[in-house]
Amino acid sequence: MTAGEVSPREESRLETNDVQTLISEIAIRERGKELAQEIGKDYDGQPLTIVGVLTGSLVFLADLTRQLSIPHRIGVLQASSYRGATTVPGSLHVSLDLAPDLEGRHVLLLDDILDTGQTLSTLVEEVKRLGPLSVRTVVLLRKLGRQAVPLEPDYCGFEIPDVFVVGYGLDYNDEFRHLPFLAGLDPEDIARHCRR
Repeated sequence: MTAGEVSPREESRLETNDVQTLISEIAIRERGKELAQEIGKDYDGQPLTIVGVLTGSLVFLADLTRQLSIPHRIGVLQASSYRGATTVPGSLHVSLDLAPDLEGRHVLLLDDILDTGQTLSTLVEEVKRLGPLSVRTVVLLRKLGRQAVPLEPDYCGFEIPDVFVVGYGLDYNDEFRHLPFLAGLDPEDIARHCRR
């Protein structure tokens, strides 16, 4: 690298200097190992399929499944209640077109964040129609003070305050997914980003 060039890591910091770190990369990695151990113990010897909810959960899905020591299948489905440059959930769009055959298997439905709980609650009911032996849920984040439906995730990475979160696969208008940590965007951050 020549003088005056910006390293990829420095460039990343420059692009994201208006976000506050909520959960560090190291903390995410350590909690992922703990979750993998819990899940591995609970599903040992059982036909397990982990189904990730696109797109925000992809990084979490990849990291968690690599840390599992038990055999398992992986699948995805599509669900979204956020569209474009919005921080408020709208109507839920669900597509099971990409879901694998789940009949006769234990399913662990994996999502990035439990906010109001409406998305995950709907997805649990949709997946149950596909004939699995059981359906459990794992979320990377649980946002406190927002839940509107009585759904308890079976596994949870972290509980966070009511802030808009980006990084580690979560986005704002399809940006910030690349961050290796989890960060919060406040309304001023979002307004600044929109003016760029």
